[in-house]
Amino acid sequence: MDIYKNINALTGYALSQGLIEEDDVIFTQNRLLELFRLDGFEKTLATQIPQTPEQDLEQILKEMLDYAAEKNLFQDTGIQSRNLYDTKIMGCLLPRPSYVQEKFMELYKRSPKEASDWFYKFSKDSNYIRRYRVNRDIRWIAKTEYGDMAITINLSKPDKGTPGINLSDDVLLASQPGVSHYPECVLCKENVGYAGRDDFQAGQNLRIIPLRLSGKVWGFQYSPFAYYNEHCVVFSYDHVPMKISRETFGNLLEFIRLFPHYTIGGNADLPIVGGSILNHSHYQGGRFNFPLAMAPVETRFTVHGYEDVSAGIVKWPASVIRLRTHNTESLISLCDKILRNWRIYNDPAVNIYSQTNGEPHNTVTPIARMRDGFYEIDLVLRNNITTAEYPFGLFHTHEEHRHIKKENIGLIEVLGLAVLPGHLKKELSDLGNAIIQGRDYRSDRSISKHADWADKIIAQYGKISAKNIDTVIKTEVGKVFVEILENSAVFKRTPEGKEAFMKFIKTFA
Repeated sequence: MDIYKNINALTGYALSQGLIEEDDVIFTQNRLLELFRLDGFEKTLATQIPQTPEQDLEQILKEMLDYAAEKNLFQDTGIQSRNLYDTKIMGCLLPRPSYVQEKFMELYKRSPKEASDWFYKFSKDSNYIRRYRVNRDIRWIAKTEYGDMAITINLSKPDKGTPGINLSDDVLLASQPGVSHYPECVLCKENVGYAGRDDFQAGQNLRIIPLRLSGKVWGFQYSPFAYYNEHCVVFSYDHVPMKISRETFGNLLEFIRLFPHYTIGGNADLPIVGGSILNHSHYQGGRFNFPLAMAPVETRFTVHGYEDVSAGIVKWPASVIRLRTHNTESLISLCDKILRNWRIYNDPAVNIYSQTNGEPHNTVTPIARMRDGFYEIDLVLRNNITTAEYPFGLFHTHEEHRHIKKENIGLIEVLGLAVLPGHLKKELSDLGNAIIQGRDYRSDRSISKHADWADKIIAQYGKISAKNIDTVIKTEVGKVFVEILENSAVFKRTPEGKEAFMKFIKTFA
């Protein structure tokens, strides 16, 4: 392991990816020498800067981390400590935030797409998005009666509860006693350049672009976990809680006016049906053909006073209203009207209660896109009530499906993309092997939770072999995901449920 060769290789990587210019080479080498507490190297070696392709980055960083750990430059206690140090390394290669913002705006004047293309590549080249981890994610398409659903087993983001890990959006550090309140959460602007700590991610390689939405400043960045193509996060510059309101619809439409090639949406603002970071207002978007966008409207209706807005119920397992128009003011106003009506709506016949004991239950997951020159918003109706039979949520993943996914059914899921936990990679593989080998999967503690599901699969397919087990498992996971979305539907796709849905529509149409 030659640290000097790796310093040059990493400098070459920065030069090859456009993170630095030729005039920055010596400066970058010296920053890396300082980081590794080295006085310098021979002049002949200093000039040997190779062209380093991006696929070499993982190995270069691994060797540098091994060297730093061996020299006690950091305490190697696992993935989090290594994440902190390799982020520190990458921070030596990057320009100041002001340069990144100026470059983005310069490109934006030519084309919003050109600007976002550059910024996305920058976020990968800077290793904020660790693409060598993202590339290991398992992805497939599941064909269903609602169209093709996208399924991914996410291996780039650690599972909840992994020892020493706390870099995801699943933990709100600001709410934990005894933990530093700077930054207040993983979405705050103060993350830019932050060194991180054992219980919090580092941000030396994070850059954000400030945007104005509805007259307020928001930050635009990409998600480090990249659940889908150009997965971006748009967050309030102020640390304020999630709240779906009229202003939300204006913000979403303003964003797609700025970036018409993107979809943008907001998680619901209540626990269970919302995202896990409810204490910081934010949206998520990206350039991806989400299955929901391809689903057709099956029942159309007209809203009095909003005849310029095309409205209808989408053929989808969750309960979705789609609105479409050129007139953004009409669209914002109608979305607000529907939201206000839904907030107070009750229908005991289908178990919809807007509140119990003063606790609100009704909200929406809003999604905005530009389609054929029209502004389009999908409103997914949500309710987070719990019952004795369904303590995790009546309109949430039911017990029989929690062996596949028990996490929140938020924005990304209702869009038709299942983000499944990484531990399923091994579990589903082991389960498949047990099925084709005829082994007793109920006695295997690591996969016994899947036993009832496996029994149904065997009964349905009969003969299952090594040739078709992977296809069978993936097909059945897709079916479970659809059933989970159907669990989340406040109006079921039954004659009674459709009638109840139209009953709600009549409160504003």
